[in-house]
Amino acid sequence: MDLQTRKLELIQEFLKIQSEDVILRLEKVLRKENEESEKQDFKPMTIEEFNSRSAQSTQDSKNGRLIEASELKDKIDKWN
Repeated sequence: MDLQTRKLELIQEFLKIQSEDVILRLEKVLRKENEESEKQDFKPMTIEEFNSRSAQSTQDSKNGRLIEASELKDKIDKWN
């Protein structure tokens, strides 16, 4: 059985649950798993990477390659 099919079956079973306690426990398990996954995916940048990004950001700013936060927010609002 492929992953997509398993997800759909899990959703169908989840929708049948009537107990709020069971749903709360499942939510806790999912939250914990997501937190663990995020920790494993996190890889801090090296000092060299940090310095390179900082220098690039400074150059971008000097050369006018930036966007105001309000302008970015307006663009994001238009995505919907």
